[in-house]
Amino acid sequence: MLDLKAIREDPDRFRSALSRRSPALIQDLDRLLEVDRARRELATRVEDLRARQNRGSKAIGGASGEERDRLIAEVRTASTELAELEPRLAELEEEAGTLLASLPNPPHDSVPEGQTDEDNALLREVGALPDFGFDPRDHVDLGTSMGIIDLERAARVSGARFTYLLGAAVMLQWALVRYCLDRLTAKGFVPVIPPVLVREEAMHGTGFFPTDEAQIYATRDDDLYLVGTAEVPLAGLHQTELLDPATLPRRYVGYSTCFRREAGAYGKDTRGIFRVHQFDKVEMFSFVEPEASWEEHEFLLSCEEDLIRGLEIPYRVMNVCTGELGASAAKKYDVEAWLPGQGRYRELTSCSNTTDYQARRLECRVRYEGGNRPAHTLNGTAAAVGRTLIALLENHQREDGSVAVPTALHPYLPPEHHVLSPEGA
Repeated sequence: MLDLKAIREDPDRFRSALSRRSPALIQDLDRLLEVDRARRELATRVEDLRARQNRGSKAIGGASGEERDRLIAEVRTASTELAELEPRLAELEEEAGTLLASLPNPPHDSVPEGQTDEDNALLREVGALPDFGFDPRDHVDLGTSMGIIDLERAARVSGARFTYLLGAAVMLQWALVRYCLDRLTAKGFVPVIPPVLVREEAMHGTGFFPTDEAQIYATRDDDLYLVGTAEVPLAGLHQTELLDPATLPRRYVGYSTCFRREAGAYGKDTRGIFRVHQFDKVEMFSFVEPEASWEEHEFLLSCEEDLIRGLEIPYRVMNVCTGELGASAAKKYDVEAWLPGQGRYRELTSCSNTTDYQARRLECRVRYEGGNRPAHTLNGTAAAVGRTLIALLENHQREDGSVAVPTALHPYLPPEHHVLSPEGA
């Protein structure tokens, strides 16, 4: 959520910043200012009437005759006017709150303008693309031949965009999780297994509602929502809390199963496990002082790159354009892995600086002598397990259909899984 006081003081700065996301947001911002102005004027009038009503009510008991009648009439007039104005004030307060909640975080000046991923800015490419000397297979062919990915049976049980991971794929998943946890806990991250069912306020607090509500699975009988990322419960870990700056940064790494409806993704990535409804993810999350968030953003990106380099996967780093930012992000990096089966780079991880946008909604503040301030929060993917499995299988495949698992994962695997082979090989 944006700072309404800051918007009032410098509306042109917010108009300029939000217009980089979408010119249509200017209309919403101007409507917010109009409603807020009317709300404040009406609130002043209502408070004045309430004060007159209270003074008159107290004075009636000690008055008599004409003075008593005058006071009764004055209280009655104030009560009648309040009965008309208070509902209108409630309407304005609700509209102002809705408009404020709908406005996204202004993008950082370094974010490139654009509306699609084609407008993202390339920052660097790392690692040589594999030269196999044969036509590479995609992860579906590789996983099916090994008997470790079963899409057909999953479709019978759950429908499209689900999968069974079997045997060596399961071992590889747990190896990836431990690999991430070991590297990140060594950097000071606290491991967390968070709840994956959360209340509506957690979704609003992180900015996923109202903009991404179509992507979220709901359990209507319990008013709970299945998270699409551990970012949501990790952000809520310090909801309504006052943090001591001496304890910051607080860095967490959460492991969870995640769920996405993939609304609007009809026809996209229908083959394989790149875009599924249920997936597991290791997620980094940081609470920092306001002045430290941009440095922390670069730190999270460096963690992501360190993990991917260790897996010997070629990748590139993209500065995501304004039109592709989530509502809460002021800036976002995507790390895209090279997928030989598709012959292109695809998003593997991302990390975002949400500045004080989420913390304002979640009422997470930092205690200072001169007054409390909202914390800054950041999130970054350590490993989207399914997509990382794709990148591992496709980049480390051999001509005979086997896959050589990178040495960084060997400590977490039995020797027989250091090389994955087709069934019957």
